[in-house]
Amino acid sequence: MIPGLPGQSDDVFRILHVCTGNVCRSPIAERLTRHELTRRLGDAAAGVLVESAGTWGHEGAPMEAHAATVLAEYAADPVGFRGRELLDEHVINADLVLTATRDHRAQVISMGHAAGLRTFTLKEFTRLVRAIDPATLPDDGGVTERARSLVRAAAALRGWLLAPTPDADEVYDPYGAPLTFFRSIGEEIHTALDPVVTALTGVPAPTA
Repeated sequence: MIPGLPGQSDDVFRILHVCTGNVCRSPIAERLTRHELTRRLGDAAAGVLVESAGTWGHEGAPMEAHAATVLAEYAADPVGFRGRELLDEHVINADLVLTATRDHRAQVISMGHAAGLRTFTLKEFTRLVRAIDPATLPDDGGVTERARSLVRAAAALRGWLLAPTPDADEVYDPYGAPLTFFRSIGEEIHTALDPVVTALTGVPAPTA
């Protein structure tokens, strides 16, 4: 939590997914995150607010049809989504910003609002989370305190655990591509999110 920023609440942890148009990658990430949180926490998932926006967001646009298809294949809900352009208030209110690419991360950080320590690419955050011992995260403060501790721990590791290649932290844009490519991007996002949601909640994915 960044003290003194408006819009933040001690009992809600806010995740913001960011891509370019907010109609493909970040909607998939948003709705998959919500789905996986509910699978693990049930009603307690209300303690985590998951949203998305785009650096060139198509304001009010539905998500791409192929993106909705991919979400449905993961049993996640695509209904009711509307695209948003990334605004200062979205960054100010977020406890964790997860971007599709390094360029998106740079754009978020350039907006200011002390965003540097809480903004990562999705794959970067996954890599860092895998290196954090879950036993070092609090179990008695609820999901909000655990999640904030995880972000602090990941930020502390960032300079020590670098990507093996420049492209390792990128999720490429499937806009205009066939469904098969959307499925591969959906699988990338789902795979990256699984250890993140497990670390945030302390609950592994159900086996059934």
